Amino acid sequence: MHRLRTCAARLRPLTVSQTSQNFSQQRPAAVPKTFQPVRCYTSPVAAEPFLNGTSSNYVEEMYYSWLEDPKSVHKSWDIFFRNANAGATPGKAHQSPLSLAGLPQAQSLVGAQINVEKLVEDHLAVQSLIRAYQIRGHHVAQLDPLGIMDADLDAHVPNDIITSSDKLDLAMFKDRLSILTVGGFYGLDESDLDKVFRLPTTTFIGGTETDLPLREIIRRLEMAYCQHIGVEFMFINDLDQCQWIREKFEKPGVMQFTLEEKRTLLARMVRSTRFEEFLQRKWSSEKRFGLEGCESLIPALKTIIDKSSEKGVENVVMGMPHRGRLNVLANVIRKELEQIFCQFDSKLEAADEGSGDVKYHLGMYHRRINRVTDRNITLSLMANPSHLEAVDPVVQGKTKAEQFYCGDTEGHKVMSILMHGDAAFAGQGVVYETFHLSDLPSYSTHGTVHVVVNNQIGFTTDPRMARSSPYPTDVARVVNAPIFHVNADDPEAVVYVCNVAAEWRATFHKDVVVDLVCYRRLGHNEMDEPMFTQPLMYKQIKKQKGVMQKYGEKLIAEGAVSRQEYEEEIAKYDKICEEAHVRSKDEKILHIKHWLDSPWPGFFNLDGQPKSLTCPTTGLTEEELIHIGQVASSVPVEDFTIHGGLSRILKARGEMIKNRTVDWALGEYMAFGSLLKEGIHVRLSGQDVERGTFSHRHHVLHDQNVDKRVCIPMNHMAPNQAPYTVCNSSLSEYGVLGFELGFAMASPNALVLWEAQFGDFHNTAQCIIDQFICPGQAKWVRQNGIVLLLPHGMEGMGPEHSSARPERFLQMCNDDPDVLPVDDFAIRQLHDCNWIVVNCSNPGNFFHVLRRQILAPFRKPLIVFTPKSLLRHPDARSNFDEMLPGTEFQRLIPDSGPVTQNPAGVKRIVFCTGKVYYELTKERKAHGMEDMVAIARMEQLSPFPFDLVKAESKKYPNADLVWCQEEHKNQGYYDYVKPRMRTTIERAKPVWYAGRPPAAAPATGNKKAHLVELKNFLDTAFNLDAFKDQM
Repeated sequence: MHRLRTCAARLRPLTVSQTSQNFSQQRPAAVPKTFQPVRCYTSPVAAEPFLNGTSSNYVEEMYYSWLEDPKSVHKSWDIFFRNANAGATPGKAHQSPLSLAGLPQAQSLVGAQINVEKLVEDHLAVQSLIRAYQIRGHHVAQLDPLGIMDADLDAHVPNDIITSSDKLDLAMFKDRLSILTVGGFYGLDESDLDKVFRLPTTTFIGGTETDLPLREIIRRLEMAYCQHIGVEFMFINDLDQCQWIREKFEKPGVMQFTLEEKRTLLARMVRSTRFEEFLQRKWSSEKRFGLEGCESLIPALKTIIDKSSEKGVENVVMGMPHRGRLNVLANVIRKELEQIFCQFDSKLEAADEGSGDVKYHLGMYHRRINRVTDRNITLSLMANPSHLEAVDPVVQGKTKAEQFYCGDTEGHKVMSILMHGDAAFAGQGVVYETFHLSDLPSYSTHGTVHVVVNNQIGFTTDPRMARSSPYPTDVARVVNAPIFHVNADDPEAVVYVCNVAAEWRATFHKDVVVDLVCYRRLGHNEMDEPMFTQPLMYKQIKKQKGVMQKYGEKLIAEGAVSRQEYEEEIAKYDKICEEAHVRSKDEKILHIKHWLDSPWPGFFNLDGQPKSLTCPTTGLTEEELIHIGQVASSVPVEDFTIHGGLSRILKARGEMIKNRTVDWALGEYMAFGSLLKEGIHVRLSGQDVERGTFSHRHHVLHDQNVDKRVCIPMNHMAPNQAPYTVCNSSLSEYGVLGFELGFAMASPNALVLWEAQFGDFHNTAQCIIDQFICPGQAKWVRQNGIVLLLPHGMEGMGPEHSSARPERFLQMCNDDPDVLPVDDFAIRQLHDCNWIVVNCSNPGNFFHVLRRQILAPFRKPLIVFTPKSLLRHPDARSNFDEMLPGTEFQRLIPDSGPVTQNPAGVKRIVFCTGKVYYELTKERKAHGMEDMVAIARMEQLSPFPFDLVKAESKKYPNADLVWCQEEHKNQGYYDYVKPRMRTTIERAKPVWYAGRPPAAAPATGNKKAHLVELKNFLDTAFNLDAFKDQM
C-alpha cells in the first residue's frame, strides 16, 4: 500500500514552476528512477485500478517521461497527466465528474479512463511478454543441429511465449496468440500487433529506439532468444549482471562480423575439420576419440583465449576429457603435428622412465605469441585419466597456484578453461564439488569458462536416461553462472557466445558456461557402432552435411570468400599435415617429457633428472627451535583477546619450549615455521584444519570480542618469510584433494598438505589417489610433492573413525618385495618409488619427514598416518636433541633399552609401527620382559627399510620375528611387510603375526569388544610359546 499511496501522491496536480522545481530536485540525471517515500494517506487509491503493485512502476516511469517531454508518451497518457495536473485528483483523473458544468472535461476523462486502463494493461502485457522471452526463450531456441531433439528434454513450448520458427506473420501468429488471449494470459489481440509500445528499461531490443510496434518487438525477441542461441541468466540475482547479458544479446546488430573475422573463422574451421579427416584417413582403425560433429570447439576455444588475452590474461590452464583432445593439442595449444602423429606408431618405444599413457590422455605446456593480440600467452592442457571430470579440481588448483605465485589476486592474468561432456557434466558429482569451490576465498580462481561439448548422448545412453534436469548444464545454476546454449553448427553464433563468455569472466570474475549443442558423427570411439542403440539419430547424422562445408558455402554465397580461396585453404592445411606425417616417420622413440603439462624450470637438470641424489640435514639450530616455539606460544597482535582455554594451551607450549621438548602440534609448527623462514610457501588445507579436528593445532586465533577478527601467528615468523596459507575447506574430499594436488603441481618450492578429518574419509577422494597421485609420475613423467595427513588409530571409535586404510596405499607401492636394493640405499629408494608412506610414532620424526619433503632434490607424494590419542600422550614427545643439526628422519627406530645389553639373550623382536608401540612398551613392562623382547618401530613403511630391518634382525640372532599391528590381519601392514621382511632375512625364519584377526569392517563398534581384542593380541605378542604349534 505504501507504494500505491506514494504513486498517488506523486500524481497530484502540479504548477509549471512546481513541475520544473520538483523535477530538478527529485530526478537528477544520474539518479535511478525511484520515488522517495512521501506519506499521503488521503488519496483514493482504490479508485485507481491500474495502480497495483506491478503497474505502479510502469505509471511512475510514464510520468517521469511525460515531465521531460509530453510528446514522448502515448497521447492517452498525455491526456491523463494533463487532467491530473489541471486539478483532478489521481483517483478522479479518469472518473466522470458529477456536475454537468464539467461535461467537456468529463467526456475527456471518460475517454482517458478507457484508453489508459487498456493502455496500461497492454503495456504490462508486453513487459511480461518480454520477460517471458528472457526467462524461457531458450526452451524454444533452435539448438539441435540435427533438428530431431530438444536440448532441454522437453518438447513443450512455454505457454507464455508467442513464437514461431518461421517469419512472424499474421497467419503463423494467429493460433498462438488466440491461445494466449483466450487463456487470458496477456489480453492482447491481433489488432495489437501494429500498435506501438514503449519499451521498459529491462530490455535493449530497441537499440536507440524507445518504442516499437508489437510485431517488431516479438520479431526482435525471437531473433535474440529463439534462434541458434539460448540464454539462461534470469536466475541470477544481480541486476547489473542481468542487464549486462541482456545488452549483449538483445541489442540489434550485435552479431555482426567483419570480413576478416569471417575468413579467420573459416580458416579455423578448416583446420579443425581437416585434422580429424586426416587422422581418419591415415589411422582409421585407431581409437582417437575425434571431434567430428563438434568441430566448432576449436574456434570456440581460440576465441575465448583471444578475447581473454586482449583483456590481459597471460596464462591459461585447461582441462578436458578425451574427445577432441588431439585436435585441441594441435590447433589450440599448437603441439607439433609430427609429435602427435608419431603417437600412432605402435613400433616406437618410450624413452622416459615410467609406463606412459595413451595419446588422448596426455597434456602439454606451451608459451607462444597470440597472433590476434600479438601478446605472449602460456597455455597448458592438463594430462588426465579416463575418469571424466576428475581433472576439474586439479585444473582449478593449478590455476590458483599460478595466480598465487604471480600475485594475481583477482584473476586478471591467469584463468582456467574447463571442457566437459554433456553426460559427465550432469552425472559426475565432482563437477558440483568443483563449482562450490569457485567463490571460497582460498580456492576461488576468479571465474572459469566452462565449455560443454554436448553430443546429446553419453556413450550409448540417451539424455533422457542420463539426467533428471532439463539441461546437462543445470548444475551451474547453483553458483549463478550464466549458461549460453548454442547450436554448434552455426560457427558465428558459437564465436559470438564465446566472446561474450570471455568478456563476462573478465568483467565479473565469475564462472560462465558455454553449451555447444552438437552431435557425435562416429561412435563413442572410432571402432564403436552407434546404430545398435541410436538408429534414428545416426540415420540423420549420416545425412548431415559437415559444419565446415556449410559455413564455407555460406561465405561463398555471401561473397566473403571465393570457392577457389576456400579450396586453397583446405589444400594448404592438408599439405601441412602430409609434411608433418612424413617427418613423424623419422621419430625413433617417444619422449613422454615432451608432453609435460607442468614443467619446473631450474629444478631439474636439462635431461629432467635431479641435480643431485643427496639430501641435506633436516635438523635446526636450538636458537631457531626456540624462536619458532615462542611464536607458537604467543599472540603476536596487540589488543587481541583469545579464548581462556587457548591461553592455557599456549602457556603449556611455552613450558614445553623451556623444557626443550615438543608435542605433535609443536613438531608440526617447527617444520612449517622453519620452511617459511627459508622462503618455502606452506599451504595446509582440509576440513577444520585451522583448529584441527582434535583441537590440537590452533593455527588461526579468533578474537573473542571482535567478530571475524583473526590472527595467524605463523605469518609473523620473520620479516622476509614466505606466506603461510591455512584454510578450512568445504565438506568435500574428492574436489579439495584434487585442488591441492593441482596446487602442488605449479611449483616444487612449496609444501602443500591436505588433511582428512579422519583418515578413512580419503576414500571419497579415491579417484584422485588412484589415478593422479599414485601413478602420476609413471604415466605423465610429472613429479608431485603433495602431503596427505590421514588420522589413523584403533581407539574404540567404531568402524568409521579408525582406519586410514594403510593396506590400500601399501598395495599400490611399486617396490619389489623380492628384491633387496643396493647402493645409495635410502635416497635411491626414495627416488625410485612412486610415493612415500610413513607412520611416525613421535613428533620429532614427523618434523624431519616434513622438512625432508622439501629439502630432497626431487618430489614424491607423502602419505602420513597421523595420530589421534598420541597428540596428547605424555610419552609421545621429542627432545630438541632429536631435531638439532646432524639429525634426520629415522626410517626405523631400534630398541635402545635393556635388550641392547645382552642381544643374544633376547627371545623375540617385535616390529611395529605407529601408536601400537606405546601399548606394546606398556605391556612389556607389565610382563617384566624388557630384557627379553625387543621392540622396533618401522617409521617409514614404503620404501621399505630393508637395510635397517636386516641390521636389527642380525642384532638379535636368537630372537624370533613378530609383526604386531592393531589393525585386522587382512588390513593394515602385515601383507606388505611380511614378504619384505622374509626377503631381508633370506627367508631363514618365519615372520609371525600378532594382531586382530581378519574382519570385514575396520574396527568394532563395541568398546568392550575393542578392549578384549587389544588384550588378546598384546598377550600373543609377549607369549613366547604362542607360535610353537604353528612351527
